[in-house]
Amino acid sequence: RPRHAVRRRRLALGVVIAVLVPGAAAAATKIFGTADVARSMPAGTLALAGTEPSCTVVTEGVEYRCKLIRAPAPEVSDWKGTVEPTVDQNQRVNGGCRSLNSAGTEWSCYLGRAAVDQKIIGAGLLGVESSGPGAG
Repeated sequence: RPRHAVRRRRLALGVVIAVLVPGAAAAATKIFGTADVARSMPAGTLALAGTEPSCTVVTEGVEYRCKLIRAPAPEVSDWKGTVEPTVDQNQRVNGGCRSLNSAGTEWSCYLGRAAVDQKIIGAGLLGVESSGPGAG
């Protein structure tokens, strides 16, 4: 009997995990939308403060295209190809963006591992706590 009880507990645990894990992933995707991506840009980089980004989905939960109403601070003369980290509302690095034009008003942004794969941030930076937007 003890073996059957252990087997039943394992089966029950497996069912609970199978139900909860996809639900948590779906909830995370719904919570993190285009407005969250837009807010994460200036939260990660001080030069993007006041630029008022707006983003659209390229691949839900992975890639976003963002446009800035105002150009970033002039600390970089040619923004094209520049990469910057993004920081979520919990003050953790959650991805990063790459400027698509010299003015720095169009960006491709990637979340999580996709930002690492795009060589925007290093794997060791993902999830690290941020004390505020990076400068310089």
